[in-house]
Amino acid sequence: MKCIVIGVGNTLFRDDGIGVYMACFLKSNYTFSSDIEILDGGTLGLNLIEYLQAYDEVIILDTLSIDEEPGKLYRIPAEEFYGLGAQRNTAHEVEVIQMLEAGALYDLKARVTILGVVPEDISSVAIGISPALEKQFANYLQLVLDEISALGVKAVQTKESSLQSAITELMGDHH
Repeated sequence: MKCIVIGVGNTLFRDDGIGVYMACFLKSNYTFSSDIEILDGGTLGLNLIEYLQAYDEVIILDTLSIDEEPGKLYRIPAEEFYGLGAQRNTAHEVEVIQMLEAGALYDLKARVTILGVVPEDISSVAIGISPALEKQFANYLQLVLDEISALGVKAVQTKESSLQSAITELMGDHH
């Protein structure tokens, strides 16, 4: 079984980058017992559809722009997003939903699960995440590790780098 974890979002708009930051954090701090790819999907949107063709299990890490308390976590099967593209708040959310809907139309084989977190701030132009998401980061990480484990893949922590270290590694020292 081929598995991939894709972090999506725009790292220039604070909490919108949480999926990308989480993917970078996983790559920096963990190894995995079997073949699983961790990908920075950024704002690739529809271009991610190739992963629905190539993998059996796809885990997407992203924000969920819904009217809930910032930091609230969700595990949602992709099918629940079909038809909701017009209700999203960011361009990449619309593209991710369109990609999922296109994948369904073509009967692509991947089973897709969204692990999302409600953002506090996706409009400020800033690197890093809000205090609400910093507070929830450990719980979000555990949700992601539990989902990976449910696929039969064991995650082994190899380093204890901070989230800020992962962000600095991703963005460089110039932010």
